[in-house]
Amino acid sequence: MSEVVYEETATMIAAGELQSFVPFGREHCRNHPNAFNLQLRELQPASELWSSDGAAGLVGSLQEVSLQERERESWQLRKGCIRVREEDVEFEEELYAAGTVVIWSQGSRTQASNVYKAFTVDSPVQQALWCNFAVPQNKKNEEEVEQTVCIVQSSCVNVHTVTGKDFISPLPFQVSNVWSTKFGLLLERKNTATDAQLSPPGEPLPTVFSMLHPLDEIAPIVCKPTSLFEGSRVQYASDANMKIVFSCCQPSLVISYDTVQGIHSVWALRKVTHDERSTVLRCSSEPAGTPLGLMASGVLTSHLRNISRLDSPGGSGATTGTSCAAGTGSPLHFSTLHGHPNRIMTSSPGLHSRVHSPSISNMAALSRAHSPGMAAPSFSGAARFNSSFHSPSPRSHHGLLTSPNSTINETTLVPEMEPILPDLCMEQLWSETITAGCHREMSSLASKVFLTSDLCENRYLCFLVESHQQLRIVKFMQSNDTSQLIFASVTTIPAKDAEPLPSIDAMLVLEACGSLVLYTGITRVSKVFVPGLLSPTFSITNHIPHVSTPIENVSTPANAGRHLQRLDEAVMPSPVSGLRGPNIKHHEASFLEDYTSQLATPYIHALRDPVCNRVTLELSSGLMLRISIPEIATSELVRKCLQAIRFILPKEAAMKVLVKWYNIYNAPGGPSAHAEWNLFVTCFMTLMGYNTERLTWTQNLHFEVPLSPVIAAKKARPSDGGSDEDWDYLLGSHYHRQMNSQPVCGPADSSGSNHSRSPETEGMSSASSPSSPSQRLDSSAPLFPHIPALFYVLHLLYQELQLDELQRARASSLVCLLQQLARDLQLEEYVDLYWRDYTSLISGFNDSCLIDQGLFAQMQRPSFLRAEPPCVLSWLSSCLRGQEIPPFPYLPGICQRTRLLVLSYALYILRDENATSTDVSKYLTKLSAGQKSCASEPHYRRQSSVKMKLSSENLAEQLVVWLTSEGFTLKDLESVPFGVALPIREAIYRCREQPCSDWTEEVCLLIGRQDLTKQAHKMTLAKSKSSVGSGLSLEPPPTTEADEEEDGMSDIIQEVTGLIWSQDLRIQEVRRLLQSSRPVRVSVVQLPEVSDHEYIEEKENKLLQLCQRTMALSVGRGLFTLFSYQPVPTEPLPVPKLNLTGRAPPRNTMVDLNSGNIDVPPNMTSWPSFHNGVAAGLKIAPASQVDSAWIAYNKPKNPELANEYAGFLMALGLNGHLTKLATLNIHDYLTKGHEMTSIGLLLGVSSAKLGTMDMSITRLLSIHIPALLPPTSTELDVPHNVQVAAVIGIGLVYQGTGHRHNAEVLLSEIGRPPGPEMEYCTDRESYSLAAGLALGMVCLGHGSNLIGMTDLNVPEQLYQYMVGGHRRAQAGANRERHKSPSYQIKEGDTINVDVTCPGATLALAMIYLKTNNRSIADWLKPPDTWFLLDFIKPEFLLLRTLARCIIMWDEILPNAEWVKSNIPQIIRGAFDPSEDFNLETMSQAQDYITAGACLALGLRFAGSANSDAFDCLYKFAGTFMQLLSLSGTAAVQTGYYNLQTGLSMILLAMSMVMSGTGNLKVLQLCRFFHKRTGGEMNYGFHMAHHMALGLLFLGGGRYTLSTSNSAIAALLCALYPHFPAHSTDNRYHLQALRHLAVLAAEPRLLVPVDVDSLKPCYALLEVTYKETKWYEETTVELMAPTMLPELHLLKRVKVKGPRYWELSVDLSKETQHLKSILSRDGVLYVKLRAGQLPYKDDPQGWKSLLASSVNHRNSGVRAFKPEAISTFTSEPALVSFAEFFCKTSDGMKHREDTLALFSAMLYECVTQECPEMLPTYIAIEQTVSALHRGDLQQTFPLWQMRLVVELWDRRVLLGPASQPNALLTSEFLPVMKNMVDVALDSWLRGNSSVLRSYMRGEALPKDSQTIMLACFLVYRSIPCLRNTDTHLEGCSSMGDLLARSTRLGIPLRDLLRLVPVLLGSGAQTLQGFPLQAF
Repeated sequence: MSEVVYEETATMIAAGELQSFVPFGREHCRNHPNAFNLQLRELQPASELWSSDGAAGLVGSLQEVSLQERERESWQLRKGCIRVREEDVEFEEELYAAGTVVIWSQGSRTQASNVYKAFTVDSPVQQALWCNFAVPQNKKNEEEVEQTVCIVQSSCVNVHTVTGKDFISPLPFQVSNVWSTKFGLLLERKNTATDAQLSPPGEPLPTVFSMLHPLDEIAPIVCKPTSLFEGSRVQYASDANMKIVFSCCQPSLVISYDTVQGIHSVWALRKVTHDERSTVLRCSSEPAGTPLGLMASGVLTSHLRNISRLDSPGGSGATTGTSCAAGTGSPLHFSTLHGHPNRIMTSSPGLHSRVHSPSISNMAALSRAHSPGMAAPSFSGAARFNSSFHSPSPRSHHGLLTSPNSTINETTLVPEMEPILPDLCMEQLWSETITAGCHREMSSLASKVFLTSDLCENRYLCFLVESHQQLRIVKFMQSNDTSQLIFASVTTIPAKDAEPLPSIDAMLVLEACGSLVLYTGITRVSKVFVPGLLSPTFSITNHIPHVSTPIENVSTPANAGRHLQRLDEAVMPSPVSGLRGPNIKHHEASFLEDYTSQLATPYIHALRDPVCNRVTLELSSGLMLRISIPEIATSELVRKCLQAIRFILPKEAAMKVLVKWYNIYNAPGGPSAHAEWNLFVTCFMTLMGYNTERLTWTQNLHFEVPLSPVIAAKKARPSDGGSDEDWDYLLGSHYHRQMNSQPVCGPADSSGSNHSRSPETEGMSSASSPSSPSQRLDSSAPLFPHIPALFYVLHLLYQELQLDELQRARASSLVCLLQQLARDLQLEEYVDLYWRDYTSLISGFNDSCLIDQGLFAQMQRPSFLRAEPPCVLSWLSSCLRGQEIPPFPYLPGICQRTRLLVLSYALYILRDENATSTDVSKYLTKLSAGQKSCASEPHYRRQSSVKMKLSSENLAEQLVVWLTSEGFTLKDLESVPFGVALPIREAIYRCREQPCSDWTEEVCLLIGRQDLTKQAHKMTLAKSKSSVGSGLSLEPPPTTEADEEEDGMSDIIQEVTGLIWSQDLRIQEVRRLLQSSRPVRVSVVQLPEVSDHEYIEEKENKLLQLCQRTMALSVGRGLFTLFSYQPVPTEPLPVPKLNLTGRAPPRNTMVDLNSGNIDVPPNMTSWPSFHNGVAAGLKIAPASQVDSAWIAYNKPKNPELANEYAGFLMALGLNGHLTKLATLNIHDYLTKGHEMTSIGLLLGVSSAKLGTMDMSITRLLSIHIPALLPPTSTELDVPHNVQVAAVIGIGLVYQGTGHRHNAEVLLSEIGRPPGPEMEYCTDRESYSLAAGLALGMVCLGHGSNLIGMTDLNVPEQLYQYMVGGHRRAQAGANRERHKSPSYQIKEGDTINVDVTCPGATLALAMIYLKTNNRSIADWLKPPDTWFLLDFIKPEFLLLRTLARCIIMWDEILPNAEWVKSNIPQIIRGAFDPSEDFNLETMSQAQDYITAGACLALGLRFAGSANSDAFDCLYKFAGTFMQLLSLSGTAAVQTGYYNLQTGLSMILLAMSMVMSGTGNLKVLQLCRFFHKRTGGEMNYGFHMAHHMALGLLFLGGGRYTLSTSNSAIAALLCALYPHFPAHSTDNRYHLQALRHLAVLAAEPRLLVPVDVDSLKPCYALLEVTYKETKWYEETTVELMAPTMLPELHLLKRVKVKGPRYWELSVDLSKETQHLKSILSRDGVLYVKLRAGQLPYKDDPQGWKSLLASSVNHRNSGVRAFKPEAISTFTSEPALVSFAEFFCKTSDGMKHREDTLALFSAMLYECVTQECPEMLPTYIAIEQTVSALHRGDLQQTFPLWQMRLVVELWDRRVLLGPASQPNALLTSEFLPVMKNMVDVALDSWLRGNSSVLRSYMRGEALPKDSQTIMLACFLVYRSIPCLRNTDTHLEGCSSMGDLLARSTRLGIPLRDLLRLVPVLLGSGAQTLQGFPLQAF
């Protein structure tokens, strides 16, 4: 028998999936409208096209073309892989190039090919290839790989990335070949004849270059050859004889061929080191005699730098006509040799530049040009370069050049240029040795090179030398430190062609005779039989590709046999065409005649395009077939066994087994999947020396196919109809066996699934097997010596399968094999272990084969094979019991599950925090293949049962994080058996309660916190339009009136505002107050004496008053709708109209201002429409996709809307988008000279570049500020308002930088005198104020630490500006301008305080902001004498008070006393009536100072919603309102205007404090003022009131104000307390600055979103404040959605239970996480606990599942209605469980108690919040009830039960303190445990004899008792007692028994169960001992 096994020649395997192959690209090109087809169409008129002769001509020319095209076509295939819903989908990718077209297509077996990308280029494609470029990321050394297609043309390389970028890299020389490598592209320069003449003597030019990225320069490559004599010399790769034949990425190799010596060499490609780089470059300084001397400095660099495009068609204008031919001349264009020292390099704008490239220079910028044309250098001497020298004919030189030789000397004149640094280095690793015999016929160039690996993971490099028809195979491996590759011996195989098959570790070789042979590495596996090439139904005479239907695979074994036999008898005709041998059978002759008559039968001519296990055969007829070579195994179990075998056997033996198995398994017509295991067992046992024909159980492994000639000698009979074999096949089929083995009454015959015999075979075998003597093993079998080792690894594999529920079914197949081996190796304990696991199965086996004692010595018994079997379940069990345990053996890479679980238990149960890191060896021993028996015994160690090192919380966290890092997911956890998984589930349950906020997405998935997963995931997801960060729908609710859409406020997110303000419609009210797009209602009653004409005028005057309000509204609207809209890039931004008409009741007649009846101020609407534009633009959220084109696209056609567009630009700056506007466009807008556009643009750009000191913006602003221009510059006529905007812009761009020059200029500008002409005379106040504000911003918060500005005396100068005095001499550049005084204004030489005071005051305030500098603050105190008070404008008192308070920031207190303390004593005190004072002065001073203090209070508590501050302000507002109602009477001296100003400031202060909260009281005040339109209520007051309204609802309630320095500065600019009197008033303050309030807004709204429904919801937050000097650390509860306080004040934010899962964000560590959440709409995902309802549905919490169980302990279970489940949990699994298992239905006659039990389980899972425990509960219940009924088939469930109970015991042992939240805490488990005990005890009472006979080792009866016995032994953890029966049997007393049993490690309570059996009659004394107590 054995000699048959090794006849390798007889083997043959069948290839599958035969189909004809046509490159997809070719088909696609046929229909592609490429240039050629179009030309043909143009040649002939349409009429002729269809005339007969025309058509013929056309067809002819088409054919010619297709032939030419065919010659140039090329394609390559590779494997592609993509993730689709967590599964890898594999497909083939094809890259096809023909002519100028490149087509990249994808297709797989399941899906037809389709075009992925198609490219058409200008000139013919020389080569197309895939290449990955590494793009360095800014972070530490990370690289991102960019996948590209590179298309090589003669003059350039087009690179197209997958992401859609494309680059064109011009080529400086002709390229012969391009290779893709790990780093980028490798280019080989074409060698030409003129090379030798051109290059200076002894100085070859480099031939190999690299390009690391399409934007990088092309650099030469350095090579380090190993030479025999000196050490390896570093030089440029410049050997013209070296051709590259192959490159690969993994490992990074290049293979080259030397054309002179005929040798192949292997080089490692790597980045060049610094030393090598300097060595190569240093050569240039040596004298010119050395090779490479001049080259580095001269020719090469000039040649490469000046990438002249002379050879590209139409590349440069200087080329002559003839030279455009793409010639084959020298690669160096002559232009480069005559490098001119004064060559001008042009650099064009818009070039990409990559910062990481080492040598970016202007020169490099050239090579970045995006089109070849741009890269042409500008020629200084054009005549000299007239020819490109590329044309092959000398006639095109035009005599301009002398002979080539004369130019050589000129090369030395090339100017020194910066050399190009090389990037990569090739280091030689190996080259072929030249044997003496070889010299006669030199080896030719390898036509194909590839890497392959064999089944034992050796790697080989193969190259095919076609001239010798041989394949050379070099084995290589990594050195021990993996730093380099070592190449070993060369093997040659005769071959005509070969291709690797990477997915099956093999290669296909085409032998010279034409047959296909499969090799793995250098081992020949078998011939490959291609059914199509032999089958009679298959003729390939005509070239029609109908090949796609291969011969049908025959299903039944009889047919398959016939098919085989036919081939046998035809003596396997080889595919080479030729006559058959003589023994042709008659009945087949006709077919063969037919066959031989076509003598031109195609044969296989070449192989190509391997992908995975598929390869293309090219036939001699030009047809191509694609075949696939079968896998080594399809069944998971066989694959795992093969892995284990490969792991343990020596490589040669392993290779033999694998090859043998491969041949048997893949014989033509091979087995189906379910027979695979049987086949494997037979093959495997035969190889070990068993005779499988004689073993009872292997006989029945019936095969559907005789085992090819390898094992089975007999052949199947051919027959035409059905045969008996078909019937046998059915009887032996898996289905039949399964149907037979249903246990009916449990006879011994119902052994496991595969082994009851079919009736026929039983008759035969009964004769032979029992009577025949035991067989012997054949000791000459190849695997005989390795049986023990193989047995052991398969045993470990069996243990691994036990830990996976999905694989456990396969373990039963494996057990049959294992028990046989264990018996024959006489390992009793192993057999006992298998018997316990599969009692019914093993009882049926009793064959054993003898192994002679002498032969035992031949077997290598490895040291790791021990007498007691390793059992992973008992290891875990001892772990739980805290016993000492030896490390558990495992196979690395195969037993991964074992490793994971063993280490998890060690970490979590044994509490060893290093279990997964340093202490792995304590718990696991790795098996290694070469261990011999002398290996030392592994040491045991004592294990203290409880190590309280760490709290279990930390361990649980550590375990979960570690499991995730090992790639363990919830899916894996589901397949872990329930008992084993319980501790892991518990750890997960613990972590779920209190997770860290910074865990990765995977960890959150594992612990089942989707809310956190979603949160972690959002970090990476870009916001899409549909789900703004959250699934908060942005769709406004459909409204009835059409015009409601146009009010510009429809984008506020309704869902969130509806939650924040759920009780009322305040948002609707705010929209009503702020809308300006509808006509207003003008109701004037016509009195009898008023004429109609006067009445119309009256109406229009009333409308004019109302319009003052309408025009001011949009400032507030911008704040209200802030950042609420994501624009669609294809639509312009909708801007609501500014509607200034009215409707008069009762007839709704139109009232218009343009009727001419009344005077309307000119330009009245210009600023209001600017504000309207800003309001529209501010809707755009900062995260939107906005680009330069979209901004320009919004530019209105209508010139009247220019002001709106100006506002829109400013708004884009405020939300940061204006940085994307191209510089060109900015310039374009500014040159138009439109005043508003300039203002908007300057303010916008500077806001966007806040605090960046951006130079380009500074230049832009300086042009508009005369003071920043040099004194001699021409005076530009810049409008005054634009100057103001530019000055503020400087302040913004330099905010907080303390920039000295700007500070100096701004300081002098505050007091800028009026000029001699009309200049600088009007509106001087706003300019001076702007300069002051800008100065304050530049030095913001610097206080006295202004570095380098002490000589400017900033504070003193400002003080002088504030109080007045003599003007100082003008310093600096602008002296000249102000020499002559103004002709308009007489100021003298004193400072005009009215102009300079406001700016100076606010500048002081901002410079000393929050510094608490008392000396400065005292300067700002209001004077305390009446005389001085009279000198100061009351308005300035307001500013001084404000300034003083915000300097003394920490002293501001939110109460009325503090406000009053700012009023000077003299006003507060009792007046002496005799004193001369002015009552008006007093009251005005008092009111203004109060208003200033209130404004300061508002800034101090901005956005805090501080109730004390609010109450205080509200009180003052009330006081002012009372005064206002009395104004006009004698009692009130202040005057309406002043009171109204003060009131507006207090209202603004209030809305700052309550910003974003939508407080009702403030809203009522705003609404009250909204209604007042007559009298002195002017435009400015309306603006103030509506700004207050906007701040109150900032961003629709999502934003609030910050109190950072820059926010305070922005608010000071925006809320400057002097509001415009009418809509064109900019005298005191530029209106545009009102919008800067946006810069103070920050998102602080936290919106909880339910992760299941993705709807916003309520959740309780617990916010903890850090302690400050005003209050201790305090914790408040807020109901979210809510505004958070400023983050720097907080310590922690936590989502509180009981409704939602807790989630804590610790801000003491880092605030970035929370900031990112807030910036993404503040979406915080929360997960509702099961059994809870959201607050919206159940505000009080009375409806929850737990609420009912408050009064009675158990009433909850009874009251629980399964129907109600759907309201409490959204998990579909739980809902359907309740539906189907907890309700009585007609179809299911469940017992009531079962339903009740299921309901109780469901209730417990839901209330304890562990729905994933439901399967565990059910499994426990099923196990126990099965045991109770006595129909438990396996003991495995009891093992799990035992582990559960042991975990529970351990918990009791440690006490409740250590386990705060554990699973399975209810009474369920004790009840179940008790039921198991009762069942086993009652069995023991009746069957103690069975147990006794087991302990004595007697043969067991084959009945159901054995199963119960096994259950008892497993559950009671009784070890295998067969060898130790004497120990326990003879005990006389209890004490004796205890003493002996401790050695066996039986737990005491289990031992007590044995007492009655063991002590026999002596046990009477113990009868009274209540066993139930245990």
